[in-house]
Amino acid sequence: MKVKKVLVSQPKPASEKSPYYEIAEKYGVEIEFRPFIKVEGLTAKEFRQSRINLSDFTAVIFTARTAVDHFFRLCEEMRYSVPDTLKYFCTTEAIANYLQKYIVYRKRKIFFVTTGKLDDLLPSLLKHNKERYLYAVSDVHNDAANILDRNNINYTKAVMYRTVSNDFQPGEPFDYDMLLFFSPMGIDSLLKNFPEFHQNDIQIGCFGATTAQAVRNAGLRLDMEAPTQKAPSMTAALDAFLKEHN
Repeated sequence: MKVKKVLVSQPKPASEKSPYYEIAEKYGVEIEFRPFIKVEGLTAKEFRQSRINLSDFTAVIFTARTAVDHFFRLCEEMRYSVPDTLKYFCTTEAIANYLQKYIVYRKRKIFFVTTGKLDDLLPSLLKHNKERYLYAVSDVHNDAANILDRNNINYTKAVMYRTVSNDFQPGEPFDYDMLLFFSPMGIDSLLKNFPEFHQNDIQIGCFGATTAQAVRNAGLRLDMEAPTQKAPSMTAALDAFLKEHN
């Protein structure tokens, strides 16, 4: 079956130069962007239930820009003045630079790695082993913090935001030939929104091994998977798929 309409379960790209637009023009397909999941911040009241006192910490660990946003939002809502002495440890340079939205960057102690891995941040954390770390996370996160436990890092995991299903509205059209997913929660949201979903001729593509497993666990057929050696990105995989099937 020829693919004419593709749903990408991510927000619309900020740039018109996105490879998705090139693919749409190249193969004459319609590509729509609609996240199946969305992020909600915990309210100050909800966060207080965790009995975490922000003033107890001398440093904070960030593994996502979303965590930065919700950390400072909660600080403001709880009327907690972030001290100038607070240290920031980030798993990417982009996250570190993003801190400039909230603080005067050059006047703060900020440490980062470029790999996106908490493991690679460990040497800096160990070097500052007297700090009391706050680790800002979502309710859905991997167990990367195990490395903090194994190395006796003095930290507290603080859930500051959660990932929920971005529900389709009654009457909202769902007439796609292909669906692209980027997380297992996207699959969960699909089945929550459409409990009687039948794949039939709809093609399903995904990014990442855990998402691929979620597709199979749901009893669905996986038609396209990324990354691969030939297709390191979702757009590269989609290009190759449409070239072969359209």
